[in-house]
Amino acid sequence: MSPARIAIGQYVPVESPVHRLNAMAKMGLLTAFTAALFLVHGFVGLAAAGVVLVGAVALSRVPAAAAARGIAAVSTIVAFTLLANGLRWRPVTALLRIGPLALDAEGLRTGAFFALRILLLVVATTLLTLTTSPVEITEALERLLRPLRPLGVPASELAMTLTIALRFVPTTAEETERIVTAQSMRGARLDSGGPVARVKAWVPVLIAVFFNLFRRADDLAVAMESRCYHGGEGRTSMRVSRMRPADWAALLSGAAMLIAMGVLL
Repeated sequence: MSPARIAIGQYVPVESPVHRLNAMAKMGLLTAFTAALFLVHGFVGLAAAGVVLVGAVALSRVPAAAAARGIAAVSTIVAFTLLANGLRWRPVTALLRIGPLALDAEGLRTGAFFALRILLLVVATTLLTLTTSPVEITEALERLLRPLRPLGVPASELAMTLTIALRFVPTTAEETERIVTAQSMRGARLDSGGPVARVKAWVPVLIAVFFNLFRRADDLAVAMESRCYHGGEGRTSMRVSRMRPADWAALLSGAAMLIAMGVLL
């Protein structure tokens, strides 16, 4: 499958050490990586986290373009982060002035730091879904939430809901791309004109996307009811995934390295 045809978060079934790693171990490593990103103090720490992430992508053998596709989805958030930190009201010194507003060098530096943190987190989360099947994610989430059952937390239902939400992300992205292509071939100008013209051009696309989402959700509900799904009580798995010694070793050593990196850098 070419990288251009891989939707955001779509599972890529290839043979790699990352794919063979247990889903719970991968979730634990993602949690440690997230903690490390929030512990680092400067760009050196982010650079080290980026090197670790690039190594994980190379080890997973998934196309780098597929792992980076999630960046486009958060480009607006990244741009807003840069502007929100870089813009100042009547600063003493500035890189660029537009009336009373100006771009401040220190603010841009802070915005770039937060933006890079967001990008690394998005790529890491995308890598988890690219290397872990929805069934494995469901089972791992259910096992992780199982200790909360005595407190009344519906572990199975929560795991199923989260997995369905993750599964709908690549499906929705793929359907949106198809609708945008179809509208463009019919002469719709989605990327030209003023803000009002662009909003009007995108209205038919959004209506079609939401219609397909509700239709797919209704079809899924009917399919689950037809298969007598009434929650996770009493359900079993055909193949039970267990943490092996290699999974524990990768989780403990990787998490320790990531936390140490976040604290030291």
